[in-house]
Amino acid sequence: MSFAMIGGLTLHYRLTEGPGQAPAIVFVNSLGTDFRIWEDVVTRLAGDFTLLLHDKRGHGLSDTGAMPQSMDDHARDLAGLLDHLGITRAVICGVSVGGMVAQALWGMRPDLVRGLILCDTAHQIGTTEMWNTRIEAARSGRIAELADPILERWFTPEFKAAQAAAHAGYRNMLLRTDGEGYAGTCMALRDADLTETASRIDVPTLCVVGEQDGSTPPDVVAGLAALVPGARLETIAGSGHLPCIDNPEILAGLVRSFVAGLG
Repeated sequence: MSFAMIGGLTLHYRLTEGPGQAPAIVFVNSLGTDFRIWEDVVTRLAGDFTLLLHDKRGHGLSDTGAMPQSMDDHARDLAGLLDHLGITRAVICGVSVGGMVAQALWGMRPDLVRGLILCDTAHQIGTTEMWNTRIEAARSGRIAELADPILERWFTPEFKAAQAAAHAGYRNMLLRTDGEGYAGTCMALRDADLTETASRIDVPTLCVVGEQDGSTPPDVVAGLAALVPGARLETIAGSGHLPCIDNPEILAGLVRSFVAGLG
């Protein structure tokens, strides 16, 4: 396991070097998960690219940090980690809040971003009331009350029926997320409006959405794609909110194609 001290916080990460001058791809996970959600994607890309996974603050084995938290805090963490590792001009692939972190990183440090893959995300997600409800539940140890409705938006009924063990495992991942860390990322989501940032993005951008995403439905992600100049939109049939889990082969193919197109 690898750890780095970034801005006073310990961040857990995994770096897999690619051959020669292989392009770097950075993956940013969603709320209530850690970087293991990308495993089935990166195994399909390993050997051809430099791949960086990390647990954002408050998740996995990374420190939680002080409250309140903002999207800029997450972007600053990632920028610091990239600087620490000497990675420049990377493709940033984020899912859900990870896609918002990717947008915020471009706004803060465009020199680090070669391209963006924004999966099942938007420039603004949810309502103040929704996030405040989650913050209160997480801080009072009641994430379990939120778990089943959240998983219904993450996964399709078909995935739950066909992969019951995996579905239960991802529920465990959600439940074992640090309550204060979960609340902090909810604060960042509540307060983030990246409309202006998204409208200025000037690097190649691919927006991806699961056809049955219950958290950021196709029309929401299409709205983001319309906002980002020149962005392309791809819909993954039969997928929910986390295509890195339920359709990793298709998502890995989209990532590979996108990076190849950068030249």
